[in-house]
Amino acid sequence: MSTPRFVAYYRVSTDKQGRSGLGLEAQRAAVQSHVTGAQGTVAAEFVEVESGRKKDRPQLAAALVAARAHRAVLVIAKLDRLARNVHFVSGLMESGVEFVAADMPTVNRLTVHILAAVAEEEARMISARTKAALAAAKARGIRLGNPGLVAGSAAQARIANAVKTGRAQARAAEVLPFIEQAHQAGALTLQQIANALAARGVPTPSGRSPRWHPVQVARIVGSSHPGSRSRRPACSPAAGAPLPASLKMTENLDE
Repeated sequence: MSTPRFVAYYRVSTDKQGRSGLGLEAQRAAVQSHVTGAQGTVAAEFVEVESGRKKDRPQLAAALVAARAHRAVLVIAKLDRLARNVHFVSGLMESGVEFVAADMPTVNRLTVHILAAVAEEEARMISARTKAALAAAKARGIRLGNPGLVAGSAAQARIANAVKTGRAQARAAEVLPFIEQAHQAGALTLQQIANALAARGVPTPSGRSPRWHPVQVARIVGSSHPGSRSRRPACSPAAGAPLPASLKMTENLDE
């Protein structure tokens, strides 16, 4: 009997937690306890530093790829570490990767949906209470926001644009390998590549929808070569259109 293999996925909410290990060690202990109980091994581990409601998670995408490569189970410490969004959990389940929460290893897929729905509703209620409290404070005359903020200069705008461009290029670098894999597997049009990215569970740039669109593929590829075209095309490319030469990611992408 082969030894069960696991890919561990950890998430901390802030950069400070990520650097200090606060919360991370507890997750590792929970995951290791589950893996030991299953007499398995951890083939790889990935650490995400971000908000639980944010769906654009490059480390989770990488963990899914590793789980497929190792034919392993994705293991997390707690279900709420995965997401507070039913659609996101559904997309993960449809990715074809088996996953388990160390705190509830016996739950089935229906239970996971129910627990994710409860977590999503809890997050919505917290958000609603926060907005209501801010509105009440504003009604009392309390000035919200940072009063020290002033309009930026042209130089500051250029810096902000450079940061935005850098983030877009970094995101493109994360997604391009998946686009190349889809192309090598036979996806020849923007729509086909978009369908392949969605099927593989790769998060979209906005994270608001599990579906990829052809224009998003074009922007990702375009942002990796900012000198060759605008990052935001003037019109959406046709869904069935082949990848234009200006969007080539590698020398042989469209050859």
